[in-house]
Amino acid sequence: MGHAWKSWVLRTGALAAGAPLGVAAVVTGVDAVRKRRTTEVHEAPDHPPRRAVVSGNALTTFTYGDHLYEAMLEAIEQAESHVYLASYIWKGDAVGQRFKDAVVAAADRGVQVCVVFDGFANLVVPREFKEFPPGVHLMKFPTLRPGLALVDVRRTGRDHRKVLVVDDRIGFVGGYNIGDLYATQWRDTHLQVEGEAVWELANTFVDFWNRHRRPGLPALHDSGSPRWDATIRAARNEPSRVVFPVRGVYLEAIDRASHHIWITQAYFIPDREIMHGLLSAAARGVDVRVLTPERSNHVVADAVARSYFADLLRGGVRIFLYCDAMVHAKTATVDGAWTTVGTANIDRLSLRGNYEVNLEILDAGQAEVMESIFRADLANSVEMTLEEWEDRDLVHRAVERVLRPLQPLL
Repeated sequence: MGHAWKSWVLRTGALAAGAPLGVAAVVTGVDAVRKRRTTEVHEAPDHPPRRAVVSGNALTTFTYGDHLYEAMLEAIEQAESHVYLASYIWKGDAVGQRFKDAVVAAADRGVQVCVVFDGFANLVVPREFKEFPPGVHLMKFPTLRPGLALVDVRRTGRDHRKVLVVDDRIGFVGGYNIGDLYATQWRDTHLQVEGEAVWELANTFVDFWNRHRRPGLPALHDSGSPRWDATIRAARNEPSRVVFPVRGVYLEAIDRASHHIWITQAYFIPDREIMHGLLSAAARGVDVRVLTPERSNHVVADAVARSYFADLLRGGVRIFLYCDAMVHAKTATVDGAWTTVGTANIDRLSLRGNYEVNLEILDAGQAEVMESIFRADLANSVEMTLEEWEDRDLVHRAVERVLRPLQPLL
């Protein structure tokens, strides 16, 4: 009897553990069929860049990929000393080829070009596209690394950053990967920085490069900051150093909020502390709003994210679903004073897993820029009310409940 009981417990445990993965596979398959049958293409709103001056630095905020790519390519074409480029995804399409041609041309005219892209994220990109001439110093961040990731957190994490630095004169950071799709069909946010604060992004790239470069790749000069200024700071998640400050930046800003918290996230799967912070802020009268895709490119992440909606809505957090285009931005603004723009989602992978970088900006002018962008996005969104959410069908409720245990993997 004891043996039979143990066998039953083991079988039941295995089924319980495997159920979320099985449901995730089914949901992903159904979504893939839906996407193949969908021929309609939605364009992202073509809004012009918005500008602000922060502590002597010129900041330009891009929300349309075409505009951003032209600015990035122009910067590369004007490079005289060095080009540092990191992109999580770099598609082998027309836009991707333009960037490849630009960095190769820069290297050909004597510019030091250092490029990083993530091996796992680009597995489907043709191998020949990922080969560069010797003049381009290339780091393919490996899909697999030596050691046991489950034992040593330092060996985990993807390089999820999107950073470009040219001559320490101009820098870019944000959510945009490189590819045709992102140029016109995704609503994302990227920041261009001109001024001494470019050091924040250059230092991010240099530290990562020098820590992970293999033999044969040059060591990059690691300079100190030209000045101490807390107005614009880079928060860098680095698994190899077991450092994850982006989460702390969010938690502190949420804790300080007294008037409003406006968050835009591609994949919003908050952990316990961020949930508590947002609900506590709403309880003390703060206007807390979260804008997220009506339907993202990751259907399982959507289902897990929606499993948190009921608690958020009951606690007074307002949720807006961005329609038509995929919103991929990772931004927030608080009280008209604080802003963050970067590469990190509010989910476990970004806040406690991947290499990420977010700029934290303390400036009313840049906060107003981000608030104007948020208001424009609201015009393309629908608000989800608690009544509507509680009226959803039983199938969606069941799927969300079964998939919620996958939160630590997303």
